[in-house]
Amino acid sequence: MVVEGTQTRFYKGEASRTVSTTERRILRCCLNSLTHSPLHRTMLRVRCLRGGSRGAEAAHLIGAMLGRAVTGWAQRALQSTSSAAAAQSQRALENDHVTEPVEQECPVCSYNEWDPLEEVIVGRAENAHVPPFTPEVKANTYDKYWTFYQQHGGKPFPADHLKKAVAEIEEMCNILHHEGVTVRRPEPIDWSLEYKTPDFTSSGMYAAMPRDILLVVGNEIIEAPMAWRSRFFEYRAYRPLIKEYFRKGAKWTTAPKPTMSDELYDQHYPMRTVEDRHILAAQGKFVTTEYEPCFDAADFMRAGKDIFVQRSQVTNYMGIEWMRRHLGPDYNIHIISFKDPNPMHIDATFNIIGPGLVLSNPDRPCHQIEMFKKAGWTIMKPPTPLISDDHPLWMSSKWLSMNVLMLDDKRVMVEANESSIQKMFESLGIQTIKVNIRHANSLGGGFHCWTTDVRRRGTLQSYFH
Repeated sequence: MVVEGTQTRFYKGEASRTVSTTERRILRCCLNSLTHSPLHRTMLRVRCLRGGSRGAEAAHLIGAMLGRAVTGWAQRALQSTSSAAAAQSQRALENDHVTEPVEQECPVCSYNEWDPLEEVIVGRAENAHVPPFTPEVKANTYDKYWTFYQQHGGKPFPADHLKKAVAEIEEMCNILHHEGVTVRRPEPIDWSLEYKTPDFTSSGMYAAMPRDILLVVGNEIIEAPMAWRSRFFEYRAYRPLIKEYFRKGAKWTTAPKPTMSDELYDQHYPMRTVEDRHILAAQGKFVTTEYEPCFDAADFMRAGKDIFVQRSQVTNYMGIEWMRRHLGPDYNIHIISFKDPNPMHIDATFNIIGPGLVLSNPDRPCHQIEMFKKAGWTIMKPPTPLISDDHPLWMSSKWLSMNVLMLDDKRVMVEANESSIQKMFESLGIQTIKVNIRHANSLGGGFHCWTTDVRRRGTLQSYFH
């Protein structure tokens, strides 16, 4: 249909004809009414909001709707000129308005280690396997357990111990629910399967420690590339969750996946005694080389705009530089180091538990501690762990006692058997949520390791000046 100065013609499937003056007057009334209709206002709103090529698409869509509406209106008007019919058409058009999309709140948001925790991923101990005894595993474990790895590498962890660990983590999840935290879990995976790449052959390990593989910075989930061959495919257990978060608005980044070829590891890394490791660590020598970027997420500790990281047996300088460039100028990446013969994961050495408040392992003093003191931070030295010497810790040290999870700056999840550190927290006015995970500790982590906080209620701030 085209409205001209003196004539109005109908097209689109019907013969062209000249309409009468009465019909033309009716059509103009329809167009005037449409100009002031909700559809016209919607077209203007879409044009203003979208712009560009999308604006053209929106205008085309609404133009088509406009044409259909006018045609229908005109046909009804030509059939009857009664005011009742015109009013009915106006109401029909008003009910056929275009709605704007409603924005969803991103389900992923966390900037530090202590804002109120709302959602968390808790790992799984089910089907956990001992990693094969490769150079990178040997460099990260204590010599008293090397025989255990030689005998059990590639096999399940002792069944009775694993059963108890599973039960402990289930209870931990129940307590988190009771504290008002939403708990998510990775998928069960068969870690016994052997896999082969062009560069190596290995079997899997577990999905017990989400902190090692997932780093949340703001509304972004970053998948760490890892450094152990037995953890190459660990991301598969978390992919369904990450895809869900992505569909709901989260950013999702996978760091460059290393080939994990022999060049990434010092095949002749000397590991005879603890003294050897102290010397090598002081010289900045680790089992991982700078052949390609690698890092575990657990070597990063967040405090708003400032993120602290250590060069360790599993995190190299290339990996740290990748993170620095990726996060950009909104975040400051600080490399710190410790008197540690076996650096791997920072959260049992240096654990930030509040704004300007950090637990610093007295056995592994921080070489840069003065810069924290100058910034006005409070440095707390946790008491000696109470765990017995005969309790197996195949993949960690006793200092998992300080590997705690803050539910907010006034509540902390802590090992039920570690009464000394409980008293320390209580002296700081922090309520302790006591949970027993002694058998879960044996698999290599405390509460912080066993979790990745997906959402904490807070904003990006600076705490380090």
